[in-house]
Amino acid sequence: MQKLFSLALGTITCVVLVGCQSEKNEASSAPAQSSVASTAPAAPSQPAAAAAPVQVAAKAASVPATATTIRIKAGGTAPFKDSSGNVWLPDQGFDGGDTVERPDAPITGTKDPGLYKSEHYSMSSFSAKVPNGKYIAKLHFCETFEGISGKGDRVFSFNVQGHPFKDFDVFDKAGGANKAYVETVPVEVTNGIFKIDFISNVENPQINAIEITPQT
Repeated sequence: MQKLFSLALGTITCVVLVGCQSEKNEASSAPAQSSVASTAPAAPSQPAAAAAPVQVAAKAASVPATATTIRIKAGGTAPFKDSSGNVWLPDQGFDGGDTVERPDAPITGTKDPGLYKSEHYSMSSFSAKVPNGKYIAKLHFCETFEGISGKGDRVFSFNVQGHPFKDFDVFDKAGGANKAYVETVPVEVTNGIFKIDFISNVENPQINAIEITPQT
């Protein structure tokens, strides 16, 4: 279970616990997953991409609960600075699943392709400590796994602070592989916790980055 986290304006304080595991494929720590739709959460079965992905285990971080903006690069092992100068924290806040990096993936449709070259997959949830209030959540997706070749190959559902997204297909939403797609969701936090729950339908849920900013 990952610890909850937050981020103080102007100050980043994080503790990263990094684990190591086999780099043979994305399913190194879970049983094979069928490509047939299922109502139960599926285990990862994705082989490594041709670009020699680098795997890292899930990490946790704890930062002050006074944060107003949170940016997480899922699957990342180090902070990432985007084209606007924003700094994204390494992978943290996820419950379960695994991570993979695909540094040679030819990402299109974004000014920041590096943000989409790592992912967290097969997780059950993501959570973060934030002050109560209204936020804009941006969920960043990109289908970079070579085992997904068309619509319907990866389908999952998720719920962002009570806002459900059913039968979500990254390949279909983005219009193909290696194309960035952002889902924007206005949310309200009333208990100090921002949370996303994920449910697998076909293959595993995956995400490349999460951004939470206060509504103005």
